[in-house]
Amino acid sequence: MENAPKRKPESARRANRIIRARTLVLMLVLGIFSFAALFANLYKWQIVHHDRLQSMAISQQTRKTTVSASRGTIYDRNGDILAISATAEKIFLSPMEIEKYIEEDKNAKSRAFIAEGLGGILGVDAARIEEMMDKTWSEYEVIKLKAEQEEADAVRAFLNEHGIRGVYISTNAKRYYPYGTLAAHIVGFVGTDDYGLYGLEALYNEELEGTSGMVVTAKDGSGASLLYQYEQYFEAHGGDSLELTIDTTMQYYLEKALEELEAKYGTGAGATGIIMDVNNGAVRAMASLPTYDLNDYGTIHDERLAAELSELEDEEYLEKLGALQLRQWRSKAVNDTYEPGSTFKILTLAMALEEGEVSTSSHFNCVGHAYVQGWNDPINCSNRTGHGYQTLTEAAGNSCNPAFMELGLRVGTQRFYQYLKDFGLMEKTGIDMIGETTGIFANEKDFNSQIVSLATYSFGQTFNVTPLALIAAQAACVNGGYLYTPYLVERVLDDEGNVVKQHTPTPIRQVISEKTSATVREILEYVVSDGTGRNGQVAGYRIGGKTGTAEKTGQKDESGSNKVVVSFVCFAPADDPEIIMLLTLDTPSRTTGTYVSGGNMVAPVASAAMAEILPYLGYEAEYDAGDVLFTNANVPNVIGQSRESAALRMSASGFAFTTVGDGPTVTDQTPVGGSVVPSAATIILYLGEEKPDTPCIVPNVLGMTAEQANAALTNAGLIMGVSGMTTSSARSVIAISQSDVEGTQLPAGSVVTVQFSDTSVSD
Repeated sequence: MENAPKRKPESARRANRIIRARTLVLMLVLGIFSFAALFANLYKWQIVHHDRLQSMAISQQTRKTTVSASRGTIYDRNGDILAISATAEKIFLSPMEIEKYIEEDKNAKSRAFIAEGLGGILGVDAARIEEMMDKTWSEYEVIKLKAEQEEADAVRAFLNEHGIRGVYISTNAKRYYPYGTLAAHIVGFVGTDDYGLYGLEALYNEELEGTSGMVVTAKDGSGASLLYQYEQYFEAHGGDSLELTIDTTMQYYLEKALEELEAKYGTGAGATGIIMDVNNGAVRAMASLPTYDLNDYGTIHDERLAAELSELEDEEYLEKLGALQLRQWRSKAVNDTYEPGSTFKILTLAMALEEGEVSTSSHFNCVGHAYVQGWNDPINCSNRTGHGYQTLTEAAGNSCNPAFMELGLRVGTQRFYQYLKDFGLMEKTGIDMIGETTGIFANEKDFNSQIVSLATYSFGQTFNVTPLALIAAQAACVNGGYLYTPYLVERVLDDEGNVVKQHTPTPIRQVISEKTSATVREILEYVVSDGTGRNGQVAGYRIGGKTGTAEKTGQKDESGSNKVVVSFVCFAPADDPEIIMLLTLDTPSRTTGTYVSGGNMVAPVASAAMAEILPYLGYEAEYDAGDVLFTNANVPNVIGQSRESAALRMSASGFAFTTVGDGPTVTDQTPVGGSVVPSAATIILYLGEEKPDTPCIVPNVLGMTAEQANAALTNAGLIMGVSGMTTSSARSVIAISQSDVEGTQLPAGSVVTVQFSDTSVSD
């Protein structure tokens, strides 16, 4: 027993147990802490950062290519396309993938070769493409955003021919404007990213742009595409389309009228015009000068403005270019204000009639000026010698300032100011366009305390309105008294043609009564038939209207004369109007030889436009028995008939005729049978003589009376057509334009249309 092991003391065993227990506890605690830390990290990466890490993984493993949605189409009211998106191609490259391609492929083309090839096809600087390829950390560099189909096809052929990798082509969309400058200020344009920047393109961008799609494809760690591994396509949804109130034909006639105004009398200060449906506020046409081409909106379209850039360089050039771009993009009809002058008298007339302060039996005496309480100087009439004793209708026809000052004074400051509000002039009209501004008026307290303000407001001076707000108020004066909100978008259609939104015209308020409105129409028809608006007559149609020549308060031209705005507003048919048109020209030239006034400058142009618009709308001309100069008729065919028989036939058709030769039978005639010519035309009958085949030379008839012009054209073997002034026999009525310029060669018997105007009109 001496060799048996000795047992450890109890105290040692207890110490070991404690150590083991503590070790186990420590291990357990450490295990728990380690597990907790591991769990926390797992939670952090798997739960908290899951979406971000998943996104990073997907980004590393896939390539996303956006598929642009087709932007909605913009139509006019007849379905003509004003703006449309067509297929285009986006050309982009991956510098990272090109780098790998060059390193791994012994037959790879150099960066310079690729850049030169792509640059030559796409019209992009090759050096810029090389700079893109130098960004070897990048996977996406756009070479050309909207390449034409032919360019994209050429790029594909280039890449396939040389086995080049890392250059990609994706389908995109490009905005086209088929009519170029037509309705530019209404339609507006989009930027390079297809986001609307101006006009309806901007205002309705959310509806038009649609929802983009996407193509997701797999790629390897170096960024190269893995063909056939993975691809998913998310379809794009096209945007909604807009159907406008605009009529492209009427828009064309309006823009042609503005261009004629500018060409004849303009100084580059600008012009604007609006045609509106009087019965619902729908804008049928609206335009401004200067204008621009929607397909090239960054280029200055107006030659006079472009000339201002010719001598500039660098920053000065860029600064001026930006200012001119903003100017040509600006709609003077909506974004600018002006002093309306005498066209505003329509509203003053309506106010006074509605309040019972005047009637058609009222009389006024004009001595050429009038004095107003609180103002020492006389306020002049356009006729400084005075119009004398006149009825209300005659006063409107004469555009008599003293008479209209009296109308305003009878209405009184408080009622007059309230009518300004009721006609909507104190606020924006609410038209669906960006940037509409409001008029500039005295505040109510100051206006009520100054009779002179009431006097000048009565004939349209010392305050400003937008052309749009004014024509909306004028429409209310002739449509029965109802003020409508002008609008441009009739319907919004989804990409399947279903109606998403339909405009429902609702009058804001009735400002004047039906009876008052009828009286206003009657008086304004007199203004055109016998007053300052007589150059706005259109043969065969009843037209109402008002001229305007407004001084721009405090603005002088180089000669020291007051700058003016000339204008004319007209509506038709006068007894039951459908459309109303306002034309204005800012700061006309005083060197044209024409008396500066709305009646002389603007009314004849408006007449020519209305002469095209009304037949287009389906209105047939109705002539009086004496209007032989303006009616047309078919020329009878009398070839082969005897002289006597031909004479009877011509007389029965209402034509005068002359003969050449002395044979018994008509062997030829000018114009030929079946031609449509003015009834006043003289037909030439050839009696055995050979009809000459040499062309006729158009003479210059500008400045001639109707009789003189008719004789000159007849002697030249041509026939005169007549437009413009129709009711005056005054010697001041002369030819102001002709359809074919002097020296033009035309076949014998051709019609040359001559427009006549009364140059004595002073407002």
